[in-house]
Amino acid sequence: MSIVEVLGVPFSSASESEVLMTCKAFMQDTQPHFVITAGPEFVMKVGKDRNLQEVLSSADVITPDGIGIVIASRWYGQPITERVTGVDLAQKLIAYAAQNGMSVYMLGASEDSLQKALSTLRELHPTLHIEGRNGYFKEAEVSGVISSIRGKAPQLLLVGLGQPAQERFIATHLEEMGVPLAIGIGGAIDVIGGTVKRAPVFFQKAKLEWLYRLLKEPTRMRRQMALPRFALAAWSEAKSQVRGRSTN
Repeated sequence: MSIVEVLGVPFSSASESEVLMTCKAFMQDTQPHFVITAGPEFVMKVGKDRNLQEVLSSADVITPDGIGIVIASRWYGQPITERVTGVDLAQKLIAYAAQNGMSVYMLGASEDSLQKALSTLRELHPTLHIEGRNGYFKEAEVSGVISSIRGKAPQLLLVGLGQPAQERFIATHLEEMGVPLAIGIGGAIDVIGGTVKRAPVFFQKAKLEWLYRLLKEPTRMRRQMALPRFALAAWSEAKSQVRGRSTN
């Protein structure tokens, strides 16, 4: 996969179908693999916490989960084809697992939201082997969480603890969990369970899911301020790189 580096984060420029093929191959492997789905907010967190670079280096693939990343890639002269979101990737890999007798483990969200998501998926995929645990656990309970995951031996682990906590968790425990593929999926468990409604198709196609979330949850305004900061930082870096190439 070719890489486009945006503010220090190496994004895959592969299409969703290509990422899916790669993830399906990971699920059949005996070695553990790690996929990050990252948007502008995550990129800005990396800029503030350089220790996250170690987390990034442990990932096999980093996908552009946000139209802002796709737009920024054009400024760098290396356009990414499309977004590859955590919720879409998760649902398609779950379907693949169900079709191929593989098991899935979901870690995250509240107990109510998790159970609704598990129930929804079992109804949608009757042959699916899926278990899970809510995301409310203390540091002293981590070893028990790891043991639970190892005991279920899933081919796919979906972690929804919020960014960057979920990425730190996966990077730290990837080897001991022994899961072929682990993916951080943010709030996808809430979306799958219906606790949080995803943006209508119109907003999805118009690449305005961020606007829909803001309209539904005005309290997100502070978080959304990361978007203009990201745009300015990425535009400045991209233009600097273009000027540098033109003078060489």
